[in-house]
Amino acid sequence: MNKRNYQKELEEKIAYHESRGEVPTLLLHSCCAPCSSYVLEYLSRYFQITVFYYNPNIYPQEEYDSRVKEQQRFIKEFPMEHPASFIEGDYDTARFYKAVRGMETQPEGGARCTACYELRLREAAACAKRLGLSYFTTTLSISPMKDAQRLNEIGEKLAQEYGVAYLYSDFKKKNGYLRSTQISKEYGMYRQDYCGCIFSIR
Repeated sequence: MNKRNYQKELEEKIAYHESRGEVPTLLLHSCCAPCSSYVLEYLSRYFQITVFYYNPNIYPQEEYDSRVKEQQRFIKEFPMEHPASFIEGDYDTARFYKAVRGMETQPEGGARCTACYELRLREAAACAKRLGLSYFTTTLSISPMKDAQRLNEIGEKLAQEYGVAYLYSDFKKKNGYLRSTQISKEYGMYRQDYCGCIFSIR
């Protein structure tokens, strides 16, 4: 079976809307400001974006607060063709620990991470549906450490469940990750050295 080219699928979707003179609405789940940087630079030309910051996995509270503030600052300062808005989800850590119960010792990138992806993407899908937006997606695929295929498969499943289209993506393609590090330096951005949860610190 041929591996899907999610970047090509994204480009085709953008071209379709451009040909019709449309600027669709998009809920962009963001894990942190650095990961959102290139994604916002790229997609804000084609979509009206609501950045959804929902990351109950992040530990400790001080780290969570730092990332929220950095995300808000970046959105405020970064020039975008279609300016983005911001929504902060609930910092419900109990929900995260319940989702990953029994998987605490799993290796990074394993089943625990998959459960965490689904938790956050599920909340993004629900929020996009509630707001009546055209699409939802996540910045997570920009990381070289994250499995884009797994993320897109979760997104596809939730799109069917919630009735909101998922925007397929693999943002690390076309030097997306490299560009995110460049923008982060330009804006003096705080870059964390672990994914977010207490298990990834260990």
